[in-house]
Amino acid sequence: MRPVLIVTAVTALVLVVLLGFVWAMQRSVIYLPSLDEPPAAGSVIEGAEDVRLRTEDGLELGGWFVHPSSGDREAAVLVTNGNAGDRRTRAPLARALAAEGFSVLLFDYRGYGGNPGSPSEEGLAADARAAADHLSQRGFDADRTVYFGESLGAAVAADLADQRPPAALFLRSPFSSLADMGRYHYPVVPVGWLLRDEFPVTERVAGVERPTTVVVGDADGVVPPEQSHEVAEASADLFEEVVLPGAGHNDPRIIHGPEVIAAVTRLADHAL
Repeated sequence: MRPVLIVTAVTALVLVVLLGFVWAMQRSVIYLPSLDEPPAAGSVIEGAEDVRLRTEDGLELGGWFVHPSSGDREAAVLVTNGNAGDRRTRAPLARALAAEGFSVLLFDYRGYGGNPGSPSEEGLAADARAAADHLSQRGFDADRTVYFGESLGAAVAADLADQRPPAALFLRSPFSSLADMGRYHYPVVPVGWLLRDEFPVTERVAGVERPTTVVVGDADGVVPPEQSHEVAEASADLFEEVVLPGAGHNDPRIIHGPEVIAAVTRLADHAL
């Protein structure tokens, strides 16, 4: 009996230590920031401005403001990035939107793109509010702004929309919640008990009574398409669900392709 008790105690101790490690280190697995600071805006996008965003908790974040290059809709698109890269990788998206007459704000979260701080759900929400504040100072209040969130950024955009309803909400490759993503990628880990950040996207969009478009790549190997469909079904005011056959999570077609730009334009035309 005594050896059994010893084995049981050792096993329990190892499990506690393992779970404690997962609890402490989970954000380093969830968030994958690029650490290098991007170059000057004008060297990447002609006419773009470098901007600094100040968060309510005292951080200064880097961003780029991109002016319309063709016409002027007198409307802005606020882009909340996905998990990979930084604002320079969203330059093709910004150029394409600017060509449709939108002003565009690109920025990096805390801990990304050479910015100070460490990412968390609460922190990313504060960063998005700082970006919205910057647009408001330029004359683009929420009712003249489309929130464009991609993947992780779709969760950030949905949260911002819940707090500050925009003209419209555009979600590319959204997951239903971080716990659902955890269960999909780590089925043997009790993620529901361990997660410090939640990002409950379906819960958020159910309360956002603004026109919403959801874009889904049906070959997405990162965010299961079923989760993106669930977000669309939960949306309080679904304008359109756009499914791109054969598109993976990082396919340029779904990041900044013509079908995505056309979908943003349709949504803005409807909302504004």
